Amino acid sequence: MKFMNFSRKNSPTLVRLGCAFGDTCFDVTKAIGDDLLEFPRVVFTIEEVLQVKDGLQLLEDQLRGLERSSSGIQSYLFDASEIIFRAPVTHPQKLIGIGLNYKDHVEEIKAQTPKQPLLFGMYANALIGPNESIVIPPMSRQVDYEAEMGVVIGRRARHVGVENALDYVAGYTIVNDISARDLQFSDGQWLRAKSFDTFAPIGPYLVTKETLRDGDGLAIELRLNAKTMQKSNTRNMIFKVPDLVSFISQVMTLEVGDVIATGTPGGVGFVRNPQVFMKPGDIVEIEVEGIGLLRNSVAEFD
Repeated sequence: MKFMNFSRKNSPTLVRLGCAFGDTCFDVTKAIGDDLLEFPRVVFTIEEVLQVKDGLQLLEDQLRGLERSSSGIQSYLFDASEIIFRAPVTHPQKLIGIGLNYKDHVEEIKAQTPKQPLLFGMYANALIGPNESIVIPPMSRQVDYEAEMGVVIGRRARHVGVENALDYVAGYTIVNDISARDLQFSDGQWLRAKSFDTFAPIGPYLVTKETLRDGDGLAIELRLNAKTMQKSNTRNMIFKVPDLVSFISQVMTLEVGDVIATGTPGGVGFVRNPQVFMKPGDIVEIEVEGIGLLRNSVAEFD
């Protein structure tokens, strides 16, 4: 099932919780407020649902029943043209990146295959939602795209085993892990290159673990101005979702709402000949099978 944070275009400042019913958005917040759905409290975001024990599962079970009945729910449905998608997660305690996690990316940069996941940190200030603009900072002119599947944590995880790591996953989303390559290479590390405001577009949905299981075998594609730049499959990940959740939990406690960006496939801009970097006016789209399409424009710093 696909959950989203959204606003209606006639009230853009009010964020609400929704669920995809076909091509329409079902207003979960309104349904809870009207007692159409049973929930401990009215919630307005995915993150609020995740704070309730088994909250996502509770809503998913009830929504499946409503979807089958399809009676008396028309007033809760909105066409996609009426809504503004918001980032599905906005305040994670941790946003964790994984480097060199696709076989095709390792091959294109002629690197050695990592023997264990390569972790780096990002910050929530970089998060933006679908259709918001990636802003090119004044200090960089080599801003690169990276299509990634994101994992959203649903339960507090510390020292969990690979065999039960999926029990701690709420679901999956799309992340564009933007990198200022000139700064990355001049610094010799990744923090500054990935920390600019707007450098982590995310969305449009959180698709539950019950729908996508372990997230393996999903087609992933990035298009820049309608031209395909990256095209791969999550089966090409070196370390799979259970491996990553387990490994990271040995290092740090994963909290509810934390996001893991699971690495990018081959086709990044700095490896191409000639190199390709994003510029103002560009449109970048990432599509992950079963999750949806994340679309963002690129803008100059104002």
